[in-house]
Amino acid sequence: MSDITLYGYWRSSAAYRVRIALNLKGIEYQQKSIHLIKDGGEQHSDAFKQLNPSELVPVLVDGDIRLNQSLAIIDYLDEQYPDVLMVPKERETRYLVKALAQDIAVDIHPLNNLRVLQFLSSHGSFSDEMKNQWYQHWIEVGFQSLEKKLERTSGKYCVGDNITLVDVCLVPQVYNAERFNVDLSPFPVIRKVTASLREIAAFSQAAPEAQPDAVLPK
Repeated sequence: MSDITLYGYWRSSAAYRVRIALNLKGIEYQQKSIHLIKDGGEQHSDAFKQLNPSELVPVLVDGDIRLNQSLAIIDYLDEQYPDVLMVPKERETRYLVKALAQDIAVDIHPLNNLRVLQFLSSHGSFSDEMKNQWYQHWIEVGFQSLEKKLERTSGKYCVGDNITLVDVCLVPQVYNAERFNVDLSPFPVIRKVTASLREIAAFSQAAPEAQPDAVLPK
């Protein structure tokens, strides 16, 4: 039995990133579901706040190590399990990969995170239609610039023909875009790369609907 435990939620895109990275590295791990909706959100429970006072997933526990923040977790996994690296060592691509990954994980994702959407619904007098427009707008803005960058950097994947942290961040963000009916037709490179990545078992096995805590429509 693995000593690694990932606390997450099937639809959390940040936890999705970590699942992909763990799968690509071939690391066995246990999952513990923190339901972000049930009973007002299990992430707000006293028990979970002992793990992460920020009340956010994911949290990865590896022996005595306890980490939150998906990019920090993946950085840790690269250091501890370096056989398959998410961030290449070569200087000419290392910082390019980090920057593109942060374009997604730092600039696009936080504006559409669950707690932002919940705030808009409960405090901003936003209708569901307005909330969807907010979500779609900020993904489209982020994807417009990302598409231009990937036109210069992509091969089969986001940066050449090797899977990197950028790909690990891209697929969950595209999943979110599809959930909220974002028109992806203006982004052919993003669509092409995502289609290639979804053919890889490490990505398909990390998909939200493949998780044991997934709640699928009947």
